Amino acid sequence: MNIKKVCYIVLGCIGVGLGALGAVLPLLPAFPFLLLAAFCFGRSSEKLNHWFINTKLYKDNLESYVKGQGMTKKTKVRIMITVTILMSIGFAMMHAVPAGRVVLGCVWVFHIVYFCLGVKTIPAKEAV
Repeated sequence: MNIKKVCYIVLGCIGVGLGALGAVLPLLPAFPFLLLAAFCFGRSSEKLNHWFINTKLYKDNLESYVKGQGMTKKTKVRIMITVTILMSIGFAMMHAVPAGRVVLGCVWVFHIVYFCLGVKTIPAKEAV
């Protein structure tokens, strides 16, 4: 096994661990970590990728998004609230770095616009 695959496997495992924590902790977002895990496992091992896409964690948080169907309103709101809280902390800590605040504000606005307009909202019963 080459070093690149090992790195992907390690990053994928870290993503699954943080994603699992994010599924139960309100301030830690599960979605980006699970996307990282899906990407890494897809690049590293067919067996790990197959295992991951059959987990409840994947099915509850990513499957409908990855299939291009969209996200439930609850998932979108949870992601936007989490990111808003975390970025607010960063924004408050950057009182001496106005350029950093501008960049963070732009990233936050893009994030909100993307999830409101760019990701389709599906009813909870349609989520696969």
